Amino acid sequence: MSNIQQSGTFAPATFKLGSRTVKRLGYGAMQLAGPGVFGPPKDHDAALAVLREAIAQGIDHIDTSDFYGPHVTNRLIREALAPYPDDLVIVTKIGARRGADGSWLPASSPEALTQAVHDNLGNLGLDVLDVVNLRIMFDTHGPAEGSIEAPLTVLAELQQQGLVRHIGLSNVTPAQIAQGRGIAEIACVQNQYNLAHRDDDALIDDLVRDGIAYVPFFPLGGFNPLQSSTLSEIAARLGATPMQVALAWLLRRAPNILLIPGTSSVGHLRENLAAGELELPQDALSELDGVALAA
Repeated sequence: MSNIQQSGTFAPATFKLGSRTVKRLGYGAMQLAGPGVFGPPKDHDAALAVLREAIAQGIDHIDTSDFYGPHVTNRLIREALAPYPDDLVIVTKIGARRGADGSWLPASSPEALTQAVHDNLGNLGLDVLDVVNLRIMFDTHGPAEGSIEAPLTVLAELQQQGLVRHIGLSNVTPAQIAQGRGIAEIACVQNQYNLAHRDDDALIDDLVRDGIAYVPFFPLGGFNPLQSSTLSEIAARLGATPMQVALAWLLRRAPNILLIPGTSSVGHLRENLAAGELELPQDALSELDGVALAA
């Protein structure tokens, strides 16, 4: 069986996502689209092969969105995997759209959100979406304060109509999560978090106490040269790649962290999944915990 079963080496191998339980190493489909997550993949057949290999390796959690491409990754997922395995949880996102130049733009009106849910359903070939993350776009570069009541209420109404099983939030602050939990049950939070960017440390600890999954994106994004070199040195000592070490650290960080590393390569997919069996000795953990403090 796949390496993803081994993520229990340092912590539970599974965590709940809505009403389902998934393995903590999943797959993010974003990189299957063209450059800049825009347009079709360079190699259509290779993209299908990655998705099929993910399922063959035991992955049961795929993260996607109809604004990847746009429409590209969802159609690839449907072509490669439908009819879907019974245990597969597909998580998608709404709240953004792509400009003609590939720019990322807010799309949070009731009409845009409703259309996005229907687009995701149609392109994935589903009658109901397992989990839909509402992406908050007050600032495309990171969370920014502001009320999320209006768009989240629309998504909650779509949930009541039976089109969405569970709701998540993306690119949000703790205050917005608190507001959101007063409107709907929140199954997961998806924010940027990694060894170098640890603004959500306290939030992760709060969410794990409440049984809410936390899904970090950009596990190697935003490192300065000193931080990156420290990670690379540790990886070399352990006979691993920097990405494998970063993913293994995230698995160790908290039991509610679900990982969705993305790739368009079968070989890279297998490398990422091998992070589940990578043990981090205490000296390496101590160095990694200090990466966020590196100048």
